[in-house]
Amino acid sequence: MLKQDLSKKYEVKCQSCSISRLCLPVMLAETDIEHLDAIVQRSRPLRKSELLFSDGEKFENVYAIRSGSLKSYTISEDGIEQITGFHLPGEIVGLDAINSGSHPSFAKALETSAICAIPFDKLEELARSMPGLQQQLFKVMSQEIREDQELMMLLNKKAADERLAAFIINLSQRFGRRGLSSSQFRLTMTRSDIGNYLGLAVETVSRLFTKFQQNELIDVNDKEVSISDAEALSSLAGTRCHFVQGEK
Repeated sequence: MLKQDLSKKYEVKCQSCSISRLCLPVMLAETDIEHLDAIVQRSRPLRKSELLFSDGEKFENVYAIRSGSLKSYTISEDGIEQITGFHLPGEIVGLDAINSGSHPSFAKALETSAICAIPFDKLEELARSMPGLQQQLFKVMSQEIREDQELMMLLNKKAADERLAAFIINLSQRFGRRGLSSSQFRLTMTRSDIGNYLGLAVETVSRLFTKFQQNELIDVNDKEVSISDAEALSSLAGTRCHFVQGEK
């Protein structure tokens, strides 16, 4: 297949993208979306376990996840991986590299994932002339700061069951904001990844999933999770329930 044909194969315009209401174009007029679309770079999807960028790599792009999911992580001097986040469709990855000019972590696909690369220098240039884009960019950055704060609150919870409940509720709310079901979703990360992220042993994570199911808080079928009692799970997590139980 010719290079030009490959480009067309993976081409999805911002105007027709299913996550456009969640991504940078959300506040833009049609003509402005065309300007943004002109700088977006799209290539073949990442395969599972393929890196999007590496720690120390020069910062050039921010990345919008069109489909699939990623995990971000660091590696300590003694080779231990520490997961710092999971990223879903509609979320922007790579903003934490703006200050230093290089990526401070790795980002890896948890499944086949379609990514839009947006050159940051061109994005800055567009934002200066497009107030709607600038406002949305600030909103995205603010959301990342908020999620970092939520992570700190999550990891500060003392009880293991509180941490896992908060993790499930957090994912539920993020799926809900993307127009997906907030009560039924698929966990693309492994139990080991969840344990790494929450600071828990994988055996503890597996035991808690079983406990939650026995207590009829959730129903688990392999990687598929259904929230059976949103109020009780939210109460355990120490947060408010922001979605309607059974919402699709």
